[in-house]
Amino acid sequence: MNKGERVVYIQKRLAELYPDPPIPLDHKDSYTLLVSVLLSAQCTDARVNQITPRLFALADNPVSMAKVPVPEIEAIIRACGLGPQKAKAISQLSHILIEQHGGVVPASLEDLERLPGVGHKTAQVVMAQAFGIPSFPVDTHIHRLAQRWKLTDGRSVTQTERDLKRLFPESSWNKLHLQIIFYAREFCTAHKCDGTVCEICRTCFPERVKAVLTKKA
Repeated sequence: MNKGERVVYIQKRLAELYPDPPIPLDHKDSYTLLVSVLLSAQCTDARVNQITPRLFALADNPVSMAKVPVPEIEAIIRACGLGPQKAKAISQLSHILIEQHGGVVPASLEDLERLPGVGHKTAQVVMAQAFGIPSFPVDTHIHRLAQRWKLTDGRSVTQTERDLKRLFPESSWNKLHLQIIFYAREFCTAHKCDGTVCEICRTCFPERVKAVLTKKA
């Protein structure tokens, strides 16, 4: 297969496997999603989903969260890792949302990226999953698979995002990034597949015999 054929096959097969992929992080609105995505940095979605019910029972909006002392937030989220930094960021961004955005999460990539603890990937997840605005957040799973499928050279996450946005229709981005993540977790993990084992890798590269060494995000 050439690259164009791989793109068509990959999108079709992922749509068959995951026709309606759910958002992995439990949330009820844009604010709880933002906090959940922030907590997911260097932490599994499953762990975040175990922790957020207690946090959101305490405060599930910027006004309530801004009143919670940072050490109290940290005590709840400690199991997510990077507790002090994340607790401080959650508190600070809650104050900023109140002071600068009327207590609501802005549907602007630039405004989101200005919030404490919110990087480009987190902002794009919120844009895609909270507001339905076409985005292609690239995490470690997507970065790894895009290299295994020769859709990017893997020089950086930024380059991978740029390449995937160029290859796939904009209308597919929001669903496709979730489909790739689910496929990566189920079939093409860092340990189960080295670029020669899973269905998509074998179909796209039937003659490949050597493991694919991927660059980390």
